[in-house]
Amino acid sequence: MTMDQINRRGEGFLPGLLGIEFVKVDEQGVESRLAVRKALMAPNGFLHAASVIALADTSAGYGCVRLLPEGAKGFTTIELKSNFLGTALEGSIYCRATPAHLGRTTQVWDAVVTHEASGAKIALFRCTQMVLWPK
Repeated sequence: MTMDQINRRGEGFLPGLLGIEFVKVDEQGVESRLAVRKALMAPNGFLHAASVIALADTSAGYGCVRLLPEGAKGFTTIELKSNFLGTALEGSIYCRATPAHLGRTTQVWDAVVTHEASGAKIALFRCTQMVLWPK
């Protein structure tokens, strides 16, 4: 699948609505970015935590799909945790999601979200995905 096809996959869904752009998707992980804009901010003027979580969770999800065990039909997120270390007021945020565990019934993914221009860490993220099998 080309990067263009991967990016088009989110059209009409939350990744497309938010404007998440995938830069790299392979066996080592997923790299993505999201342009900071007013629609992604909280009323207090800072980047909304849900915007950062959406980028990290979506990146981990695309990685999970890429690395599902043969015969699995999909996945669902069953747990996630985020630690926020900073924010971004302009530019883009960048995410690098990597697999920590790739099992038959679960996958665990870690993601680091940074301000793309400065490299400053914005959030550390971990999620657990349940692998779904046909009934």
